[in-house]
Amino acid sequence: MNVLLVYPEYPEAYFGFKYALRFISKKASVPPIGLITVSAMFPSGWQKKLVDLNISPLLSSDLEWADYVFVSAMMIQKESLVAVIEECRKHQVKIVAGGPLFTHDYGNYPQIDHFILNEAEVTFPAFLNDIERGKTLQNIYRTDNFAVLKASPTPDFHLLAQKEYAYMNIQISRGCPFSCDFCEIPSLLGHKVRMKETKQIIKELDTLYNLNWRGWVFIVDDNFIGNIKEIKNKLLPAMIKWMKDHNYPFDFYIQSSIDLSDDEELISMMVEAGINSTFIGIETPSEKSLHNCKKVQNENRDLLKSVKKIQKAGMQVSGGFIVGFDSDTPDVFQGQIDFIQQSGIVWAVVGLLNAPPGTRLYNRLEAENRISKEPSGSNIDYTMNFIPKMNKYELLAGYKNIIENIYGIKPYYKRIRQFSKNYKPKHTRPIGIESNYLTAFFKSLVIIGIVNKGRGEYWKLLIWTLLKHPVLIKDVIIYIITGYHFRKVYGLNP
Repeated sequence: MNVLLVYPEYPEAYFGFKYALRFISKKASVPPIGLITVSAMFPSGWQKKLVDLNISPLLSSDLEWADYVFVSAMMIQKESLVAVIEECRKHQVKIVAGGPLFTHDYGNYPQIDHFILNEAEVTFPAFLNDIERGKTLQNIYRTDNFAVLKASPTPDFHLLAQKEYAYMNIQISRGCPFSCDFCEIPSLLGHKVRMKETKQIIKELDTLYNLNWRGWVFIVDDNFIGNIKEIKNKLLPAMIKWMKDHNYPFDFYIQSSIDLSDDEELISMMVEAGINSTFIGIETPSEKSLHNCKKVQNENRDLLKSVKKIQKAGMQVSGGFIVGFDSDTPDVFQGQIDFIQQSGIVWAVVGLLNAPPGTRLYNRLEAENRISKEPSGSNIDYTMNFIPKMNKYELLAGYKNIIENIYGIKPYYKRIRQFSKNYKPKHTRPIGIESNYLTAFFKSLVIIGIVNKGRGEYWKLLIWTLLKHPVLIKDVIIYIITGYHFRKVYGLNP
């Protein structure tokens, strides 16, 4: 059996880093971890090939070779997905689809032959069993059960065009203990945090290491510290030992909740294990909005102090921010700007609130007849899928003002300086990708330091960093380059 695994293309987006990747000669940020995990579940005799459309095109010869095309997608990839489906129909090859988009929205894709919904560790074996027994395949394979992650295989990392990616990625756990009403994770993956065994995770690190990957590894868990006891007592001690034994080949980037700041020992262990960056959903400095959206982990705390505590302990913080809550007032826009600038959160993802299907927010707004369309999944297209309580023109103008005042050249570079003052790195490790950074640095000298407007601010920041914080020069160059990307995607002067 010949199986073609196809991952649709991402449109221009904030975290796609399209313009930044060109500085390091990469084509995509991260590989499709879901598809290569499913790939590892196929019977040993099946032939497998991966086409990531962010890396390479889908060829007619690929479709003619395949008995089945397996596709996974997220909401933001819908446009590319439609094109993939059309090509499969032309070549009369059967399509099998799974992943977060289809679990909530399979009804909009009648052209697809079979759906593997929910978690593949539970539903995919039934599909394979029907094939092996020659039974008629069902249109939909689904379950209400959550997967036991001990059954999850090591992903087929060897299928990847590794050199084309900026990051590799792994998954350690699924589920989140919190219940933010705009988040679809509880409906997709549940509240109970289910973890792989430590030996599974170490095996995945071994696999990446043996494939000669060196550099960034993104741990894709929605909340890395969802099960603090398991993380502190089992996983982190094993990761610390493995990293020391292998001379620190990786730098890990995670997602976590703000209560990470409450546990100094945990932060210290994470930094020692090579975790030096985390993405945190800050959402809003408005206490009322935090309460109304059930963001309990952010309530009744000094968010700015929490962020700076994590930075001082040796971990960089990026963050998500939202405007458009029902309780937001016009002063929220300046409040967001002030918080972001003072925090030194350089990668600040500010979005208009949207209500994904399956969330409590969506259900409430639907009951109030306020849902206007499907969400786009994009964080840069200035759209909402519901009728806000604030005047929509005032909301959009306020949102655009935030973007201009955090990603304009002067405020952005000012925020990098604030980050440099807050951040106290504990380790400088050889991660084996210095040539990429040297190339990026020299490209930035020409493109940002000579060709583009704002070059004076570029040179002032560079010189300031070399004089005040020379150990952070690599981090600052990365932030300068990604700032160029952000200004491009938001339509600001690059």
